[in-house]
Amino acid sequence: MATTAIGVGVGVGVGGGVLLGNSICFRKTQQLSISKTSLVSVSEIGFVTSQLSGIRISYNPPKPLSAPFSPALQPVIARRICPFTGKKANRANKVSFSNHKTKKLQFVNLQYKRVWWEAGKRYVKLRLSTKALKTIEKNGLDAVAKKAGIDLRKM
Repeated sequence: MATTAIGVGVGVGVGGGVLLGNSICFRKTQQLSISKTSLVSVSEIGFVTSQLSGIRISYNPPKPLSAPFSPALQPVIARRICPFTGKKANRANKVSFSNHKTKKLQFVNLQYKRVWWEAGKRYVKLRLSTKALKTIEKNGLDAVAKKAGIDLRKM
């Protein structure tokens, strides 16, 4: 497979070679043709100087790709949302004395709480809103978790 370069500048040859300034970079070509009269083959060193003066031909083997960054390695950021009730921040206006309104967020009152789970015979540490805590005290942890679709065995 051969690559043909037509002039000096930036361009792409037929076989995948790229002409950058005075050097031609290519990947898997075995022979490189600078013009129709001179033919240059790639040596094991990685570059070869052509018969034309001042033009340097280099071969850069492709570098192995590193493992892609997996999102599982990112730190888990706790959202400001209650998993039991679905409550989340409310967008409201902050009103000044001059009645100038600016946007602000009213966050949910989330608390970390250890709650006794009767079916599992152990405590479960939960991050829940105070409204959800009152609902758990009234209806029981199993009923509220089942209604919200939460598996307490994973907690």
